[in-house]
Amino acid sequence: MKAYVFPGQGAQFTGMGKDLYESNNTAKEMFERANEILGFRITDIMFEGTAEELKETKVTQPAIFLHSVILAATSGDFKPDMVAGHSLGEFSALVANKALNFEDALKLVSQRALAMQKACEINPSTMAAILGLEDAKVEEVCDSIDEVVVAANYNCPGQLVISGSNKGIEIACEKMKEAGAKRALPLPVGGAFHSPLMEPARTELAEAIKNTNFNTPICPVYQNVNAKPATDVETIKKNLIDQLTAPVRWTQSVQNMVADGATEFVECGPGKVLQGLVKKIAPEVEVMSI
Repeated sequence: MKAYVFPGQGAQFTGMGKDLYESNNTAKEMFERANEILGFRITDIMFEGTAEELKETKVTQPAIFLHSVILAATSGDFKPDMVAGHSLGEFSALVANKALNFEDALKLVSQRALAMQKACEINPSTMAAILGLEDAKVEEVCDSIDEVVVAANYNCPGQLVISGSNKGIEIACEKMKEAGAKRALPLPVGGAFHSPLMEPARTELAEAIKNTNFNTPICPVYQNVNAKPATDVETIKKNLIDQLTAPVRWTQSVQNMVADGATEFVECGPGKVLQGLVKKIAPEVEVMSI
């Protein structure tokens, strides 16, 4: 069985999608439609912008979404048995399995990016990658700190990203090293994604998701919040809303997809981050990209 997986924030690079735009009419039409919907020429930033311009949340999230979704739409042999996306990538996955249409999903992604940006301004906060420590130990250290600090991304065994207040992350990095972490690296991000500090964004996005039309998907999506397959529209919507303040259970999602029969994982979007993570979680499966 073939599983398609879609990357999240951090996979962007200057020039992303340019070859698609120039070589495929469907891709070009979709990119131009996106420029209209967003109200600015995101293609100019994707194709020619600086790394700094691409890093802006209001640009990054729609850019990665567009690259992923348009790649899938223009791939001749796109027949998923199951899909999953890492954080933002869940929206790309929901277009790929036809739960959302392209335009509605792009509007939601743009709203999500702006809502997250606002939440970051309300609560200055950050994230850090913890390498070489058991998940349970990371959780234990987070629980021992008298600040907002939580496990945010279960990326693969031995790699967990934590999220929280600036002070909380600073204390946590020291404590993680004392507990035996190989590295505790603060990440260059604008806020504490997938933590309770994203509550203002969750409230804002909840309204937009509730007012968007979702369809019954053609295959299950394994959602970040609980790593379980979903095909029920109301369940998908609820999990998508909860995703902003809950951890991304990527390790568990891949394990569950393999348990349910996935033998081939195809990454669809910029970069190869997810291929690397899948290889570490399930060395026995085949990984590739479109």
